[in-house]
Amino acid sequence: MSRVLMKGNEAFGEGAIRAGCRHFFGYPITPQSELPHFLARRLPEIGGVYLQAESEVAAINMVYGAAAAGARVLTSSSGPGISLMQEGISYMAGAELPCVIVNVMRGGPGLGNIAPSQGDYFQATRGGGHGDYRMSVLAPATVQEIIEMMQEAFDLADRYRNPVMVVGDGILGQMMEPVEMEEGTLPSPPPKPWATVGLGGRTQPNIINSLYIVPEVNEERNWALAAKYDTMKVAEQRWEEYRLEDAETVLVAFGTVARIAKAVVDRARKAGIAAGLIRPITLWPFPEKAFLRAGRAERFLVVEMNLGQMVEDVRLTVNGGFPIHFYGRPGGTVPTVREVFAELQKVMEVSAGGQNHF
Repeated sequence: MSRVLMKGNEAFGEGAIRAGCRHFFGYPITPQSELPHFLARRLPEIGGVYLQAESEVAAINMVYGAAAAGARVLTSSSGPGISLMQEGISYMAGAELPCVIVNVMRGGPGLGNIAPSQGDYFQATRGGGHGDYRMSVLAPATVQEIIEMMQEAFDLADRYRNPVMVVGDGILGQMMEPVEMEEGTLPSPPPKPWATVGLGGRTQPNIINSLYIVPEVNEERNWALAAKYDTMKVAEQRWEEYRLEDAETVLVAFGTVARIAKAVVDRARKAGIAAGLIRPITLWPFPEKAFLRAGRAERFLVVEMNLGQMVEDVRLTVNGGFPIHFYGRPGGTVPTVREVFAELQKVMEVSAGGQNHF
C-alpha cells in the first residue's frame, strides 16, 4: 500500500489507469485540465493511447469507436464540453457501449465560470441527450474516493454495457489530499465477446448499431433498454449515511457540499439538534432506499451548489410525506458550515411554527 499526495483531477486519471483504462480522448477545458495533462504523460508510459481531439464532438465519437472495439476508454470535460458530447453519449447508450465520462462541473448556465458548482446535476441524471436512455452517475466526495470510484465506474460500464458519468466540482478537482493505493497487479478488464475485433473463427461479424428505422423494432429495442435501466435502478443505489439512526432533521447533500453538511450535523448535535445526513453517491439511480432507513425523520434539508436540482429527486422520493427545505448557492459559491447551520436553525424554527417549505 502506497500513500501519496495527489490532486483530485490527477486522481481521476490514476484511478482510470488502475481500472485498466488505456485509451483517453478529450478536449481541454477548465477546471478539469489537469486530468488530460496527467494522462498525456502517464498513458504513453504504460503503452496506452492519449489523443487530444479537435473538439468535444470528435472526442466522444473517438470514445464510441474505441468502446466498440472493446477498450476501456475515458473522456473528460466540464459542463459546456459535456453539452457538446450529448449526441455521442446518447448514441453510445443506444448502441450499448461502455465508457466512463468525467465531468468537473462549472458554474453555469452557458460558459459560466470555473468556480466550484453542482450545476450539471440535471444534465447528468436526466441523460442530457435525445431519446429514452439512462446513465449511471457517481459523485465522489474525497480524492481517495475518486481513486476507488473510477474502478467502480468502469466495472458498472462493462456490467451494463452503458456509459457512466463521474461528477465533481472545481474544489474536488483542484484540491490535494493524501490517498492510499494498493501495489501489485492490476485487475484485468472482463472479456467482451460482443466487440468488433474481427471474426476470430466465427462466421457472423459483431455489429454495433443504434439505428432502428422500423418503429416496431425500435420500440422493442427501447423496452429492452428500459428493462436494463430498471435492473440498474434496483441494484446499483449507493449512498453514505451519517448519524441517521435517530435523526429527526436529515440533511441531504452530495460531493463537496456533503463534507460541509457532515460538519453541520456535528455542530447541530452539540446544540442538541438530532440531525443526520444522507449523501447520495449514485445520483442516478437516486438512492431511494436510504430514505427508508431514516425512520425517525420529520423533515429534510437539501443543500446544493445550484438552484435546487437534486431537491426534485428528494421530493419524488418522499412523495409528499415530509416537509422538504432547500438551501443553495448557485454560481460557484461554496456554502460555509456557519451559514448552513444557520439555515438548519431556521428550518427548526419553521417546523416549530407548523409551516412547511415545499
